[in-house]
Amino acid sequence: MAIARERLRQTFSEGGAQEIYQEVKEGGDFFGFAKKYVFDQDSMVARSALWGLTKASKAELAPLKVMLDELIDLAMHTENSSVRRLSLNIIERLKMDVDDLRTDFLDFCLEHMASLKEFSGIQSVCMKLAFHMCTFYPELMEELIRTLETMEMDYYKPAVRSIRNKILCGKLKRE
Repeated sequence: MAIARERLRQTFSEGGAQEIYQEVKEGGDFFGFAKKYVFDQDSMVARSALWGLTKASKAELAPLKVMLDELIDLAMHTENSSVRRLSLNIIERLKMDVDDLRTDFLDFCLEHMASLKEFSGIQSVCMKLAFHMCTFYPELMEELIRTLETMEMDYYKPAVRSIRNKILCGKLKRE
């Protein structure tokens, strides 16, 4: 049974997201599902589709790599914080190569990881993404480390502090 757009408008629970994932998995078309619903103009539909996709493994998400630029654009330009967080989580789980590095996206991640106006979930994933992108260029990694060292951690939530500490201690690795 194909997932209907109207159903995605009404998915508001973890269990509902898990059900969406299971149905997409059974259908075996993560790419088709993402193409159809992730970029929907209705942010409730996009959010539910992304939420369901976050339940997928990296291997199941791998076909979405061809949408990387579109997912990045979505994350950078959406006004919906849930869509932003969920799309960033999908991006973080896709394999990024040196050719995928976009300076506008790196700048976005650097800005949002440090922004006190941003939600901690978005700050954390932006920090991870910035780290992964900076691993391609030592000079960028030096800039990231300097930025992390100057962040006043008293103003950040534990999740952000944890990712920062893992990066500074060399415990966060590029996968």
